[in-house]
Amino acid sequence: MSTPSFSSFPPSFASFPDLDPGPSRNTLNRTRNESSTNAREKDGMVKKDKNRRGSKKLADKSRKDKKHKTANHDLEPVLPRQHGHTWKGMSISDDEKIKAEEDRRLAQSDIQESQWDSRPVFFSDRKGDQLNVTYGGIHAGNIPKYYIVNRGRSILGLDGDWAIYRRGKGIEINIGRRHKQPALTDSSVTALLAATPSRRIIGPGHGYKYEEVDGFLRLPSNHGQTAAEDYRAVTRQQEHLDSDSQSSASDDSSGDESGPILTSHQLSLKTLEQQLAVDPSSVETWLSLVRHSLSSIPVTSKNATKSRAEITLAILTRARAAHAHNRSSHILFLKYLRAGEEVWHESKTKAEWEEALKLGRIEIWMEWLEWRIRTAAGGVDTSVTDATRVLSALGSSESHEIDKLRVVWRVAIAFQQAGYYERATALFQAQAELMFEVPQSLYGLPLESQLESLEEFWESEVPRVGEPGAKGWSHWILCGRPENSSSPLKAIPQMDVDIQSKDPYIQWHYDELRADRTSRVPARSVNTMSKSDPYATVLLLDIKALLLPLHTEGAKHAFRLIWLSVLGLHIPGLVETLLQGSWDDRWSFTCLCSFSRLDSIFPATAGQRQLTADSYAGTLIGREREFSSSFGPIKEWHRDALGPLEWVGREKWRMWSAMDLQGIDQDFVRAVFKQLRCSSDDYEWDIYALAFEAALNIKSALKHSRTFLLTARDSLPHWAAHARLERLREHVVDARKVYQTVLVASQHPRSQRFVGQLWWDWAEMEWLNGDQDAALCVIQRSVNIEGAGGMMILRVKRALDDTISCAHEQWKDQEGWIKLRALIELLTTSSQDGALTIFDSQPSINESGSPRESMMVASLILLYNHSVMLRSPTPPAVLRNRLQIAVNTYPDNSLVLGMFLEAEKGYGIWGRVRAQLGQNTADGGPREKSISRRIAEVWVAGWEKGRWQSEIERTRSGLSAAAESERTRGSAILWRVILEFEIRVGELQRAKKLLYRAVNECPLAKDLYMIAFGPLRSMFSARELDGFVDIMAERGIRMRKGVDEYVERMTGGDESGSDNEGLDGSEDEIEHEARQRRLLMPY
Repeated sequence: MSTPSFSSFPPSFASFPDLDPGPSRNTLNRTRNESSTNAREKDGMVKKDKNRRGSKKLADKSRKDKKHKTANHDLEPVLPRQHGHTWKGMSISDDEKIKAEEDRRLAQSDIQESQWDSRPVFFSDRKGDQLNVTYGGIHAGNIPKYYIVNRGRSILGLDGDWAIYRRGKGIEINIGRRHKQPALTDSSVTALLAATPSRRIIGPGHGYKYEEVDGFLRLPSNHGQTAAEDYRAVTRQQEHLDSDSQSSASDDSSGDESGPILTSHQLSLKTLEQQLAVDPSSVETWLSLVRHSLSSIPVTSKNATKSRAEITLAILTRARAAHAHNRSSHILFLKYLRAGEEVWHESKTKAEWEEALKLGRIEIWMEWLEWRIRTAAGGVDTSVTDATRVLSALGSSESHEIDKLRVVWRVAIAFQQAGYYERATALFQAQAELMFEVPQSLYGLPLESQLESLEEFWESEVPRVGEPGAKGWSHWILCGRPENSSSPLKAIPQMDVDIQSKDPYIQWHYDELRADRTSRVPARSVNTMSKSDPYATVLLLDIKALLLPLHTEGAKHAFRLIWLSVLGLHIPGLVETLLQGSWDDRWSFTCLCSFSRLDSIFPATAGQRQLTADSYAGTLIGREREFSSSFGPIKEWHRDALGPLEWVGREKWRMWSAMDLQGIDQDFVRAVFKQLRCSSDDYEWDIYALAFEAALNIKSALKHSRTFLLTARDSLPHWAAHARLERLREHVVDARKVYQTVLVASQHPRSQRFVGQLWWDWAEMEWLNGDQDAALCVIQRSVNIEGAGGMMILRVKRALDDTISCAHEQWKDQEGWIKLRALIELLTTSSQDGALTIFDSQPSINESGSPRESMMVASLILLYNHSVMLRSPTPPAVLRNRLQIAVNTYPDNSLVLGMFLEAEKGYGIWGRVRAQLGQNTADGGPREKSISRRIAEVWVAGWEKGRWQSEIERTRSGLSAAAESERTRGSAILWRVILEFEIRVGELQRAKKLLYRAVNECPLAKDLYMIAFGPLRSMFSARELDGFVDIMAERGIRMRKGVDEYVERMTGGDESGSDNEGLDGSEDEIEHEARQRRLLMPY
């Protein structure tokens, strides 16, 4: 079969243009002349003649030459195409002539131009690759042999003078030849940034260019000018420009003569110095000067603590010398002493503290006690001696009873932190016997006589307060001082730990933790535990110096609440109630260190990454953002802002829940509630007891409530608590019966205690149940007005206003009527702003601190229920703006923070939320944050699921700032959270370094030492752990069992085994880590 032929297609590729396939050479040599151009044309013609011969050998040779001469490939600028010429009509020789002429013109023009003039935007290779037009020369899958201009350094769209240079992982764009660009860390850049600015970007001080008239700038107009005066415009404009230039020049000259231009920071310091020159006795101005001066030194910078202390000392030394009033200011004195601790010698620090104690303020005494606990070497015995000195200095006045309770509270926390839990419990048991169970025969006698009788009761070892079968000191005296016939106390295990490890240090760690969590009640002498552990039995002599004669009702109630806090039941606002503005939260929030609370603070998937998008049919679809509950585990607000049986949200978030009671001896707490009840009218204590029972079992709480109502039938607060329990169980009908029986069946004056609160509870229940008409009916009944229509509504509002203006025994009753007035405004007009106006227009309540915060919380809960719970149409900005004000005003209120997070869910939440997590400024310096706020920010970082990994560094930065902050630096609670954070993110080496800092700041915190034996065991050798044990023994920290017993048990009595492990422990750990890395190498 012969091959078909087509006459329309020639048997060769003659239809393609003949191009020169010769080797590439640079044709843009700007120094070439006309002779070189002619020579190049001759060479091109010779090469084209050779190509026409069709020699395959020469073609192969040309192909090899092109592989080795890529750098000399011809690149020529694009020329505009001439009209009337095409590829078919233009020959190659004509093109070469045009190129030669263009090159000659470029060479002549470049002689007069500089090397930085603009060049063509891009270049075109006119010769191309011969394989593209040679049959069988290139495959369709191969890449044509084109080369990047200037090895990829040219930038398309920029002049040829610009070039790209790669440096490390990034690129640099320079002009001309390569030179190193300065980095941010270079000394020249640092000096430039630190230099004083030479220009200020502010307007002139004399005002605007045009004169302001009635609040507006009247601009010039040309409507009134005639055409004859148009020729003057050019002259006037020129004169105006000349005058402006002269005035600006004079301004510049005057500015230069006045001196260097100050920055905003320097201007603030100058203003404060001027104010101090006028009034040197202003304490707030001196503190502002300190804050502004310290704002230039970041807290987390190197040697920041010492530098900031030196600056503070310099300023406060001036302040104390400027005016005699400043020397008596305890605020300045405390700040002066805290800064001096970082700089002074120990002897000078002690002398300065003794000088400060002469002021006699409780704030100074408490800080001195804190300093002694932190620096004294005698352990808890030295703390008892120092606390006795403080109690003696406060005297026997009843006005200092609350202050004395704070001292006792601090010592009890020191007992617990050092491991002496039995002594802390015994201290409160003895104080409770002395306050609530004094025999009648001892009334009025001196404290020494009462303590002698109490010691007899104590040594009899009969059950005491909180223990099963306890009858009290007075009952024991009435019964003729009988001997103890009850069975010994048994420790109740409350935690399950895994002790399968063969490491003796880990076993000792678990046994110590179990004993510390379960053995908190003092043992009796007949117990076997007291024989092996002498500290398990507490004598009255060990705590006798700390017992107080308290007589006022406020002190007795505060003592009971403090004991609940020591037992692990955190009461929000208790610290602020005892003394406003105190820093007692540094050591009093011990509940935050429990295992259950730490687990709730950190996300469960701390070490995992969650996918943020899914792929369906090749399309990425973002997942819905998931959040945990907006109300977290940190609960802190003013004590009157939210009651024990009040809640917020669908989860009924309140003071205590089942999670808050984990790890607590429930039977002991229940006995304390029962035995410390003063009378049937002790409604506040009963409400706390009901809240405790409701957290465990709501039915048990209702049973206790009925028991209270049997002896207090006319007590309105008990009925209110019972109705709230019914609402908590979601039995609205039963709660409505309670309200109808108490409020409708028996009439009560509006000014009577708890009447306003009961009416509000009833109206709120109907409103949240979705029945607005029933809620309006309840509000009308509260003021005895029946009917319907607009006139009735106006009468009800007028009656509520009159009731609000009346005198009330408690401001909470007045708050209840205010909430009723705001609710009827919201129901009848649907105006959120009108309801908020009702709250803001109450001057009698908004003047003081605690009622003002309570009113703010009440208004926010009203808006939150209206917009979030009931989903009523509400502009989101109303609630968000109100919450923004509240969270800035009350940063420690976790209730406000929870509603704030809920309101920010549907927006770019990491805008406002992240602003709250940062280092907010106050008066020129960073705002000091409390312990609860710092830990709440750690929880907020994991609030949105899947973002924990991206927020780790931000969280670490906040905790580092807290560790350097003056307010929280010495808090064992904060250091426990910091170490737990580093452990959970897997930074064990960093956690080890921080552990040394932690035990230096908090030398008596046993829990911090125990971390080295548990979660960080792999980072410590046996010798290092033995060193920790020696330090604990030297500082007086209690260890229930010796570590040597566990080591000998595991080594079979061979003591050299421990030494060898101590010597070679580091090498064994390195080998173990290397082995683990090899196992995990594919991942």
